[in-house]
Amino acid sequence: MTPLPQQWIEAKEAEARAIAQRRAVEDQMIKANLREAKGYRIRIAERDNWRVDSDKLQTLAEAHGLNIHLSTLFRWRPEVDMRQWRSADGKITKPLLPAITITPGRPSFTITKED
Repeated sequence: MTPLPQQWIEAKEAEARAIAQRRAVEDQMIKANLREAKGYRIRIAERDNWRVDSDKLQTLAEAHGLNIHLSTLFRWRPEVDMRQWRSADGKITKPLLPAITITPGRPSFTITKED
């Protein structure tokens, strides 16, 4: 019988291969702009990754007198609190944008076979 730790290692390796294979298929679907296929319902949710330059953010907030808003707009790692950010006035968020880098995130997929 294979020892449990070895089984775990093999399972993790199989999982990594499966994830790589799934992502390769997802990339092909994105490249082909596949949004529908007969017999399948395809939903692709695209997201952006927001990265914050903490030092720059604090400098900008200080310069624009917006320090009071940092604790509600950001979690202090810092990380953008999207619900608060989207509901905040643009006069508050616009001066802080140069401290944030927005890059596309990996889309998530939900695929179900239709009956």
